[in-house]
Amino acid sequence: MKNLSIISKYRLSYSTLILFITILFANTSFAQMAALGSTTTWGKVDGVAVNGLVQGPSAAEAELQVACIFEYTEGDIFNPPALPANLNGMVHLDDALKGIITELRKSGKFAGHSLETLLITPPKGTLASKQLLLIGLGDRNKFTPDLMISVGSTAMREALRLGVSNYSFASDIKDAGIDSPTALVATNVVLGSFEAYRTQTYLKDKKLADYKPLTKIILLAGPAFYTVAGEGIKDAIAKLNAK
Repeated sequence: MKNLSIISKYRLSYSTLILFITILFANTSFAQMAALGSTTTWGKVDGVAVNGLVQGPSAAEAELQVACIFEYTEGDIFNPPALPANLNGMVHLDDALKGIITELRKSGKFAGHSLETLLITPPKGTLASKQLLLIGLGDRNKFTPDLMISVGSTAMREALRLGVSNYSFASDIKDAGIDSPTALVATNVVLGSFEAYRTQTYLKDKKLADYKPLTKIILLAGPAFYTVAGEGIKDAIAKLNAK
């Protein structure tokens, strides 16, 4: 009986320990969830502020909104493994434009091939941004984080060509249900963006290009990915400023 009593106490203590660990991790996860609208200036590169923002691409205020999208498969932004509609920025973007993104993709007018671009001027009041640039990510089954270096460069070149002073960028990879390394994706977007910016600066110094200098880039992230994305952004800023 004494042995049974000891075993029972051990089981109770073990269960209590497991409960404590579960609560601890739950609280830690909760603490890392950033509130909607949270924003941080992670740093500057060549005088351009690099900001983070917890916001969807339909509601982020910027002169230009960049959104990335994979090649179309039926219902891909609405059905699992895509994030639920309430957390899915691409769904909100499509809804705000009355389904035009899905229509363009489904009809093949915008195929979403890797680095394909399409510029949309949304009706006033539909989006918080003045213009929307879609950038294709290609086949979702062949996605690698390295692609985001080229995507970042493409976004920057188009922003400079359009003469905007700021733009907001949404990778939308997590929204699509792709299990990608958040920090590395963020790092690569920033590295690619400023590689393109510095190329244009070089050409401008040679009197071979002209552009309106940027003041700010805004990188969007969901509440659960904001902190991790920020670490990747800071890493990229450090690397760029060390050059």
